[in-house]
Amino acid sequence: MSRRLVASSAEPHMFSRGDELTGLLERIARGDGGALSALYDATSPWVHGIAFRIVRETFAAEEVVLDVYLQVWRKAGDYSRLRGSPEAWLISIARTRAVDRLRARASDRKREEPYGANLDRAADSGDPAQPVLEAERRSFIERALGSLPADQRRSIELAYFGGLTHVEIAGALGAPLGTIKTRIRLGMCKLRELLGPAEEGR
Repeated sequence: MSRRLVASSAEPHMFSRGDELTGLLERIARGDGGALSALYDATSPWVHGIAFRIVRETFAAEEVVLDVYLQVWRKAGDYSRLRGSPEAWLISIARTRAVDRLRARASDRKREEPYGANLDRAADSGDPAQPVLEAERRSFIERALGSLPADQRRSIELAYFGGLTHVEIAGALGAPLGTIKTRIRLGMCKLRELLGPAEEGR
């Protein structure tokens, strides 16, 4: 895993090998280092692509990839087919690690700012209630997503929070491409209905 990682634009052909990836995870859970290497070779270009879409820096994305497979090594025993495909599990880990990286970066930058910079920004930001309103809006969106059928919610989350293409989502969830497009379209229509009152009140 020491070689330089590069993002790949190729279609995620590994999605057709769900049983093989599940088998690798089972072997990793038993401490098989060779299985971890095989999983890395099969999926790391795609995992790197997800990480890069979120962190937008090559080096940071490479660090995220290493974090992902370290977590896989430690937590492979936690994987269950009942929670989804191996690909969906890797998507969840990759997105979480990438978001953690972004938060750490933001925290570092905040600590490096001159004393009083945050106060200056707060004074220039206008409405002091805006952060509260934004937090309420995020909470409303989360509740709206939670009200969707599980298949629609997962598809939308992978598309808009995970940054996956429709083809990648179809592979990750093991569903036909047309089905994924329909789920996203229906889910977005429902979200617009639910979020309409909130948007009008802004």
